[in-house]
Amino acid sequence: MSAEDLEKYETEMELQLYREYRDVVGLFTYVVETERRFYLTNSVDLDVRTAENGDVFFDVKMQDAWVWDMYRPARFVKNVRVVTFKDVNVEELSKADLEMPKEGFSQ
Repeated sequence: MSAEDLEKYETEMELQLYREYRDVVGLFTYVVETERRFYLTNSVDLDVRTAENGDVFFDVKMQDAWVWDMYRPARFVKNVRVVTFKDVNVEELSKADLEMPKEGFSQ
């Protein structure tokens, strides 16, 4: 497989992932961003904890989530737990934010 073939494959996978995201985003209430992943979910529990050495870390639990990852064969996940020392961003989606722009049609 040439470098050009690989690039074409990855571009196609990203487009397919975006289309899937566009189709499912309206089903979810929250967006959760971690250092490694982007999730859509309706149930998120974020606990801020302190390790024995004093470092702060985040324990994030989600149920029935969709994960943005083009290398996963199945992106819907029943239970997710992320433990990280990096930033975690949780946002509630506004239904108005979810409306996709209408593509121009010629009639």
